[in-house]
Amino acid sequence: MTPTTAPAATVPPGPAEPVDMAAMRADPLAFVTRMNREYGDLTSHVGDGERVYMLHRPDLARHVLKDNVANYTKANTPDDAMLRPLLGNGLLTSDGAEWARQRRLCAPAFRRTAVTTFDGIITEETRALLERWRSAAEPGSALPVEHHLTSLTLAILTRAVLGVDLGAAGEGFGRAVDAANLFMGHYVPDPDPDPQDTALRRRGYVQARSFLQLVARTVIASRRAAGGDAAGRGTLMDTMIGELDDIDLRDQVLTLIMAGHETTAKALTWTLYLLDRHPAEAALLRVELDGVLAGRTPTAADLPALPHCRRAIEEAMRLYPPVWLISRRAARADVLDGYDVPAGALVCVSQWVLHRHPDFWERPDDYVPARFTAPDLPSHLYLPFGGGERTCIGRHFALVEATLVLATLLQSADLALEPGFPVEPEALVTLRPKHGMRMTVTPR
Repeated sequence: MTPTTAPAATVPPGPAEPVDMAAMRADPLAFVTRMNREYGDLTSHVGDGERVYMLHRPDLARHVLKDNVANYTKANTPDDAMLRPLLGNGLLTSDGAEWARQRRLCAPAFRRTAVTTFDGIITEETRALLERWRSAAEPGSALPVEHHLTSLTLAILTRAVLGVDLGAAGEGFGRAVDAANLFMGHYVPDPDPDPQDTALRRRGYVQARSFLQLVARTVIASRRAAGGDAAGRGTLMDTMIGELDDIDLRDQVLTLIMAGHETTAKALTWTLYLLDRHPAEAALLRVELDGVLAGRTPTAADLPALPHCRRAIEEAMRLYPPVWLISRRAARADVLDGYDVPAGALVCVSQWVLHRHPDFWERPDDYVPARFTAPDLPSHLYLPFGGGERTCIGRHFALVEATLVLATLLQSADLALEPGFPVEPEALVTLRPKHGMRMTVTPR
């Protein structure tokens, strides 16, 4: 049965009463999981005065994100409300013809053949991080690895894609991103149940937004002053400078920086955590690294010979998808599995649910990288980079980067979670470890 063939019926199953929004926001992962387990693969609930439709099956996700994509827009969704005040009309928030134009502009910089040329920047920055760990850490002391990985992926992105070295500004950028995510991830519409707490987060967000926009303008000015690559190779920044006005350029640069480093940093953080919790998988990976690299720095040419590395990351993104929820608005009425979806309805797909759905995954809650050896997955079941035409433009770059970073780190160091350190996923804009990730780093 396709999503639109059954005769129209009433609303999908779900709670009879409006949901407790405070409880839902306190633990959104538990909420989306409960909706699927108790009410099925197409559910609905009333929250904040509107009915929300949730899709928990890959064919339904494909219908909204790909097959009938023209009917589903990002405009006026919670994603749009959270991101647009910070990112303006960049690639993540634009729609229609404007989005298509921006996508065409950015696409060449993220083709497979282009991103493999960034391998030297990726490993150089990662080795610099290893050196900082060696010089800064007392033996046996724990480090905030998630913060360091955020700074690392930011440095890689700005150098590789934008042609600019942020230098010391990277640390402040990471803190500003945290403040922005804290506010956006706890977005509460009026009436606000805790206005004092929201006001504190809002002040932090406003300061963070001003700083992030300043960094974006500084990056643009720096690239303009440099006059392009010394070897005559234009970066994406150079292309955008020639095509966009100042406001659009700022929005696009900030979008690329935010989207291009945060999700990869979180994927790496969760991968290191899971490998520490599963020593047999870590041992397989190290045997692969020692055999393929024999101590030398990895390059893009080594990627086909590092399948354990790549699978470790892919499985981490299944269990802890950096983006855990996608929201869309129905432009016109639709029918899904026999249920009417009216025009203007909010429709959501949760990667957290799809990636752990027991009908589609064996041992869904276990870390099993081997499941990606030869995956034969239904379309739109595995969506770490989204789905349909709006699949993340940087997905190839992210996988090349994450694989090379992981290989470079683990061939030189052992990372272990600080004993007793609490690890809990927190679903904000991205899926983050709520308390960070403190790990000890021991040279191999």
